[in-house]
Amino acid sequence: MHLLVSADALSRYRERFAQVASTTSRPAEINWVLPSDSAAAHTLIDMAFISRDVTGNSTKTNILPDLANYYVALRRAMGLQWVHNHASGTDRPIFTELHERGVRITNSSGINANPVAHTAVGAIIALGRKFPAVLKAQQDIRWAPMMSHLDLHDLAGQTALVIGMGHIGQKIARILSAMDMHVVGVTHDTTKQRTAEGFNLVLDFETMRQAIPQTHYVVLACPLTTQTQGLIDAAFLSQLPQGSFLINVARGQVVIQNDLIEALHSHLGGAFLDVFATEPLETDSPLWRMPHVMISPHTAGHFTGHAEKVAQLFMHNLNNYLCGQPLLNEWQPS
Repeated sequence: MHLLVSADALSRYRERFAQVASTTSRPAEINWVLPSDSAAAHTLIDMAFISRDVTGNSTKTNILPDLANYYVALRRAMGLQWVHNHASGTDRPIFTELHERGVRITNSSGINANPVAHTAVGAIIALGRKFPAVLKAQQDIRWAPMMSHLDLHDLAGQTALVIGMGHIGQKIARILSAMDMHVVGVTHDTTKQRTAEGFNLVLDFETMRQAIPQTHYVVLACPLTTQTQGLIDAAFLSQLPQGSFLINVARGQVVIQNDLIEALHSHLGGAFLDVFATEPLETDSPLWRMPHVMISPHTAGHFTGHAEKVAQLFMHNLNNYLCGQPLLNEWQPS
C-alpha cells in the first residue's frame, strides 16, 4: 500500500498511521510517497492524505507550488483509489477530476463546525450591535453613543435565514435559537430536517423565497453546488428589507459579488464576508472600503488543534478502508 503524504505530515503522523494500518483486521504495510519523489514512485500511489500544509496559502484561483506539485503526483497515480482532504469542501476542480476517474474522495466536514458557527454568530452580534461603528469611533478617539441609531435593534425576535443545514448550519441555529431569534432553515431535502433542533421553520430552495422579505440576517453555511452557485444575486438581494445583513461563511461563489456591492450601496445594513469568488480579495475591491462590511481572510474554520482532528478522522477512515467498511464523509457530487 502506497500513501502520498507531505513531508510535514510524514514527520508528524508516520508512526500513528503505520500503527493503524498494521493493527486492523486486515493488516497492511504503508509505503510512503512524497510529492518530491520520482514519477515512477507516484505511479504506485494507492491513497493520498491532503493535509493543511499542502494547500497552504493556495486558493482555487491561485495554486502555489506545494499544492501544484501534489496535483502532479495525484494525476500520475493512475492506480489511486482514495483521497482524504483536510478541508470540509470538495469544490476544487481536482476532486471532480479524480472522482471521474473512479477515485473515492473523503473530506473533513464537521471538524471545524464549532469555530465556523461561532464566527457566524459573532458576526451577527457584531453587525447587529454595530461593533464596526464602535471600533471606528475608538480608532478616531471619538465618544459616539448609539442613542441616535434608530436601527440598533434587539436581536431577540429578529429572523435569521440559515441557508445550509449541515453540521455548521445546525450549530448556528441552536445558538441563535438560544438568543431568542427566529430561525428559518433552507435545505435541499426538507424531509430529513423537518425536526432539526433550533429551527422554527424549514424550507427548500424553491419555497425559501417566501421568507426573504421578513429576513434580517442571511447566513450562508451551504456547500458550493450547482444549486447554490450564484444563489445570492440581485433578485434575491432586492427582496431583503432595508437594513438587513449578509453573513457568508460558505463559499464566495454562492454570492454574485457585484450584485452584493450594489445592494450594500443601496439598502443592506452590512455584511460579514469570510470567503470570496477570487481569493485573496482584489485590493481594488470597494468591499475593503465599506465601513459596514467586515472582511475575514477565509479564516472562520481555523483553530488550534484542527490538524490533529483531521489526522484522527483519517486514521478512522484508514481502518475502515482497509477493512472494507464505509468511509465517513465520502463525497458524492451533487
